[in-house]
Formats: sequence, C-alpha cells, structure tokens
Amino acid sequence: MPGKRVTIDDETWTVLDLLARDRMATFQELADEAFADLLKKHGIPVDLKDALRKSATLSKAPVPKKTKSRKAKP
Repeated sequence: MPGKRVTIDDETWTVLDLLARDRMATFQELADEAFADLLKKHGIPVDLKDALRKSATLSKAPVPKKTKSRKAKP
C-alpha cells in the first residue's frame, strides 16, 4: 500500500492521539474509519462487498418500458 504524508497541526494531533489512546486504537485505524465514513457519506462503496451490494440494488430497479412512437402523417 502506498504511503502518503498528511500535515496535521499540533493541537489536532494531540486530540487525535488522545482519542486513539482512549479507544486503544492506532492513528491508522482512526484514519481508516474517518475515510470510510467520508466515502459512505458521498455514496461511494468502501470495499468490494459494498460495491456488489450497491450494484445489486441498482439492477433491481424497474426498467421503463419502451413504447412505440407513432409517426405523424403529413
């Protein structure tokens, strides 16, 4: 997995570090949860299971029937 750098101010880092310690989690686990929530908020599947579930619900949607159009006579 590629690593990325993110700049976080000292005050925010302190609060995130305290939260991680209180929850007995790592910063990576907090970040994973935050990004998953962000993706879910915007309707983007987080993993393959979510993508398949979303795909299945889209395929169950009713397909509108095509009607024959009548040509107007001149």
